[in-house]
Formats: sequence, structure tokens, C-alpha cells
Amino acid sequence: MKSSQSETSQSTTEHLRLGKLGEAYAAAYLDQMGYRLVAANFTIAVGRNLRGAVVNSEIDLIAYDGATLCFIEVKTRASDWFAPPQVNVDRHKQRQIARAAKAYRRMLQIEDEPYRYDVVTVIVDNEVSGTNTPTVELLKNYWRDEQFRKRYRHEWFYD
Repeated sequence: MKSSQSETSQSTTEHLRLGKLGEAYAAAYLDQMGYRLVAANFTIAVGRNLRGAVVNSEIDLIAYDGATLCFIEVKTRASDWFAPPQVNVDRHKQRQIARAAKAYRRMLQIEDEPYRYDVVTVIVDNEVSGTNTPTVELLKNYWRDEQFRKRYRHEWFYD
């Protein structure tokens, strides 16, 4: 029993290390692309769940691309053999980031500024090219807020 617990904690530590490495690569890539980084690992309470526990949400990177405020989710994988990293930015994760972004904009009183949601994918182990340099890809405007807007019954009729 003890060895499985130590293996689990070791894999968790490796997982966190890979995530931090990916965020560093993503920040450097965005800096090269001309983004102005504002915040990293921004965490805020966005509500409560059905049991009353506080729900926190985190935005990996917040940056400006010109005048547009970008909320950026970074997904890092050791390889993309099974699936591309952006697959894990599902609707639940998108909604959490959108709620945190809304709270961030409200907190700084910048609700009227243009903004968007981007995803940066980082693949650290490049078996295909045989190099040690990671593959970094920026997916601009990966989703929009409109898909989370509450829809009322009379709106369904016209869709």
C-alpha cells in the first residue's frame, strides 16, 4: 500500500512540474509574439457548489495583445500521441475560466474593454522531429461567452 501512495505522489509531482514548465514556455512564446503579460495563475472565488463549498477558478495567463485583453489557458502534454492538448479545454473548463475572467474584469472595472479567450498548447517531448525543443501553438479566440448565456424558452423557438 505504501509504495502505491509514493508512486502516486511522485506522478503528481511530475505532473505539476510539467505544467509549470509548459506555462513558462507559453509565457516566453507569448512574449516573443508581442503580448504584454499582466498576470499568471490568477485565482479567484467564482461561487459555491450545491454543497455550499467555495468554487475557485484559475486563469493560467492574462495578457494584452495590442488593446485586447486575453485570458489564456495553457495545456501541456508530454506527447500528443493520444489526443491534442486542447481537447481537455472542455465546456466545463471554458465556463470556469469565463466566470473568473468576468470577475477579473469587474474587479478592475474594465468590463467595456475588448477581450478574448485563447489556448496555448505545449508538447514537450517531440518524438516526431527528434528535437528537444517543445512545440508551442497559440489558438486565438478558442471560445466565446455567448455559448454560456442563459437562453429562455421563447428564444428556442427561433433557432
